[in-house]
Amino acid sequence: MTFAIARGFAEGMISHAREDAPNECCGVLAARDGTIVKLIRARNAENSPYRYSIDSRELLQIHNEVEKNGWEIKGIYHSHTFTEAYPSPTDVRLAGWPDALYFLVSLQDSESPDLRAFYIRDGQIEEESLAIGE
Repeated sequence: MTFAIARGFAEGMISHAREDAPNECCGVLAARDGTIVKLIRARNAENSPYRYSIDSRELLQIHNEVEKNGWEIKGIYHSHTFTEAYPSPTDVRLAGWPDALYFLVSLQDSESPDLRAFYIRDGQIEEESLAIGE
């Protein structure tokens, strides 16, 4: 299957990754009826180039905003600053949203960032192809 995402949201994730480098960035993609409507940047509480987490208070604020607007959390995104856009063993171990897509931005080639999306369920990784539109 292919997941459609507007170019602005894809560019927003890449921009966030570049701004937070060399540390990983992270955030949430909110959707209505399966279509992304808002990119919500979060602060990487780990402040690390090797892992990310969203502070529980910030995650609660994001959840409240999503609920208030009748949205759903469709995606969780973060960056890999030195490695490919593929879930690491840590990403798989900590994946707690089985219905969300995990978007990964790789800055391994800083001139040509790579954006990919995956479902991570029960320790299994399934790539979802992306169609980046206008």
